[in-house]
Amino acid sequence: IDSAKGIGLGLAHDLDPWDMIERGILPTKRTPLAAVLSISSAGSEMSYSHVLTNPEKKLKRPLNSDLLRPDFSFENPLYTYSVSPYQTACGIVDTMMHTLERYFTSDTDTDLTDRIAEALLVAVKNAGKKVMEDPEDYESRATLMWASSLSHNGITGCGKVSTFPAHKIEHDISGLHDEVSHGAGLAVIFPAWARYVMHHDIRKFAQIATRVWGIEMDHDRPEWTARKGIEAMLEFFKSLGMPVTMQELGIDPSEYRTLADMSTGGNTKPLPSYVPLGSDEIVEIFKLATP
Repeated sequence: IDSAKGIGLGLAHDLDPWDMIERGILPTKRTPLAAVLSISSAGSEMSYSHVLTNPEKKLKRPLNSDLLRPDFSFENPLYTYSVSPYQTACGIVDTMMHTLERYFTSDTDTDLTDRIAEALLVAVKNAGKKVMEDPEDYESRATLMWASSLSHNGITGCGKVSTFPAHKIEHDISGLHDEVSHGAGLAVIFPAWARYVMHHDIRKFAQIATRVWGIEMDHDRPEWTARKGIEAMLEFFKSLGMPVTMQELGIDPSEYRTLADMSTGGNTKPLPSYVPLGSDEIVEIFKLATP
């Protein structure tokens, strides 16, 4: 679907779609687009985003515009029965990440939006467990498919400004290593990012620990609750068969600085997050994902 969006941009503007991404050229017109969803994961069937890979430069980069939303999408859970367990698990993680990256923002806090996000995460967690046991569980497949769309159409971030730091870091991992699936990379990077920044928003990390991961709130030690929530998330990813360390992704520590510099333009453009993430900070996040 992302490739179709890129082709549509190129046709409408008579430009190379990668050049539009690299030069930050926002679309002003569009080619009609319909989608038939065959995997529950990226949410591109309802999102304003697309991500393309340049294999020569080994880069993955996004371009966002409401003109990139498909005119309509067909969603039939039966089409996802044949998706492999591994790619199903990658999709479960990616769907959750699209909401989690909107959930943790340093600018605003919107209770209703948080509640919507938490409900989606709980539904995906429960459906994900069932689908891994029974790939032809229709209701669970349907839940994952609908959640894929809702997680990336904007509703779970309504009223917030999201920055998606974990996504940006992971894009460079799977850009440099095309054998790494996006969801698998996020299963490694997001928990490490969470451990790195949790002290800047203990209340929110403790809140999701209780509401989504079932950790009892310790009001005297909210940091303990927050940390247990991150551990529960890691255990869930493990139960899906996802990697949770850089080594499991096949990434050697000797590559950490290269990857970090790719994400920050040679340490000239820190990623916005609770604190700016320059190359040094991103390397520390990689270390938190290193056993």
